[in-house]
Amino acid sequence: MLLAAALVSGLAIGAMYGLLALGYHVTWVVSRSVNFAQGSVMMLGAVIAFSLMLGWGWPWPLALPAALAGCAGFGVVLERVAVRPFRARGSESWLMATVAAGMLVENAALFVFGKEPRGMPSALARHPLMLFGAGILPLHLVILLTGLGLAGAFLVATRATPYGKALLAVVQNPRAAQLMGIDATRMTVFAYALSSALAGLAGILIAPLINVSADMGFVFGIKGFAAAILGGLETPSGVVLAGLLLGLAEASITALIGSGATVMASFGLVILTLYFRPHGLFGRAEIRKV
Repeated sequence: MLLAAALVSGLAIGAMYGLLALGYHVTWVVSRSVNFAQGSVMMLGAVIAFSLMLGWGWPWPLALPAALAGCAGFGVVLERVAVRPFRARGSESWLMATVAAGMLVENAALFVFGKEPRGMPSALARHPLMLFGAGILPLHLVILLTGLGLAGAFLVATRATPYGKALLAVVQNPRAAQLMGIDATRMTVFAYALSSALAGLAGILIAPLINVSADMGFVFGIKGFAAAILGGLETPSGVVLAGLLLGLAEASITALIGSGATVMASFGLVILTLYFRPHGLFGRAEIRKV
């Protein structure tokens, strides 16, 4: 029974890793850059939602979209200030620029929000449901279904909507896409906005389980990136599946060995997997024409 509860919670946490990993995937395939402020944006979403609901008394149907809009707006600014200028020069300095932007956000939150963790109240995290003889929090199921639903919606959107097809066109051949009238710069901005919104949503969903603090996103951002690498950055379904597997691995290790070994063992498994599968579990080696 305890193992069943751990597996469900592991899938829920894994779905959150999958949302973060999907954000890494979106920016990578469109612009060949990665938003290393993803963990900080996750924290930003939770802090904004907490402040709106508990500080200003907004109902969650208004606070949630407002927080996601704030995260998406940050993603737009991040792309314009910390990524585009360096990519225009052919420089890889966007990597450190996004890291620095994330640190700025964390320190700003520390100054405004404070350093003390605060609990995010949620009716979904109070009364467990009995499932397979184990008590499961409804929030775990909500996180899991949300993560899988958004991953499925992303796959459908990229194949069945004009904007999604334009995004794929930029991914496959940016120069040809521009010749066809597709604005590659706009697609990159959209990718960063979407990536940041996904991170913000992950932060809002997980906040009632871990509390809200200025440093809550650091470790989650790293684990989300680990899931993205593990799944293969080029494959959207792969990064989500890798996130679920990472969450399951962590839950199993915690249930069988203890929480003290979770981080060490889970990252050890990531390293071991990449040793045998350098391009990720679901990635493929890139074929270069010479």
